Amino acid sequence: MSIVVTGATGHLGRLIVEALLRNGTPASDIVAAGRSVEKLDDLAAQGVRIARIEYTDAATLAAAFEGADTVMLVSGSEVGQRFAQHSSVIDAAKAAGVSRVVYTSAPAATTSALILAPEHKATEEYLHASGVPFTVLRNGWYNENYIQTAQQAVATGTLASSVGDGRVASAARADYADAAAVVLVGEGHEGRTYELSGDYAWTHGELADVIREVSGTPVTYAALSPEDYTAALESAGLDEGTIGFIVGMDANIRDGLLAVTTGELASLIGRPTTPIRETLAEVL
Repeated sequence: MSIVVTGATGHLGRLIVEALLRNGTPASDIVAAGRSVEKLDDLAAQGVRIARIEYTDAATLAAAFEGADTVMLVSGSEVGQRFAQHSSVIDAAKAAGVSRVVYTSAPAATTSALILAPEHKATEEYLHASGVPFTVLRNGWYNENYIQTAQQAVATGTLASSVGDGRVASAARADYADAAAVVLVGEGHEGRTYELSGDYAWTHGELADVIREVSGTPVTYAALSPEDYTAALESAGLDEGTIGFIVGMDANIRDGLLAVTTGELASLIGRPTTPIRETLAEVL
């Protein structure tokens, strides 16, 4: 069996390769594919095959997917370009005759008002229409998304946002990677769509408490209105597009779009998901 993991030079893709190796998949059965292949030298030393790909370069995809059984399509990070990138990968996988594409999507991608959902919705629809067997992993929020936020809160003494009492059911990126590894080599996952999230949905008030406790630094939560938060971000020098995205995501959280705890992630990995406290304690 040959598994191609795209985005292997990024955080999630790299962790998926490592999870496959840890769980016993032979290194020679794994192709770690990405842009900056020099980052993969240590994996190559373990026997993992390495391939340089660009999501919109059909020739690189065709070469990487030749003889592959399964393609792990880790979603792109360039907002606004994702659908073009993803559809190119799906086309190449179909042309190569792969037996399945596993895709990392977003929570409730086809029905959610989440600001990031449209490109994932389009990708899921394209994948369904392609005729290629698939598994969709709708990944929730990562604990690691809040590392920089926590560091800033420690530096300033304030955790500010406009999420109100909205909750986030986050889990460690490694949890999602472990789930992907299970789905890639296990049976019974074809045609399935999994809603993956952490076991507990926390508020930003609770997040401030965690930051304070693990860092030993006084941190308070400032619940701002969207207007006041916009003004604060403008004062910090952020550009209009970034501010719109941040405040828009806060609105999604305030509306409960990241609060769903399905238990499916813990079920796939066979253990509880990693609390955000544990992730932040490692870096603060």
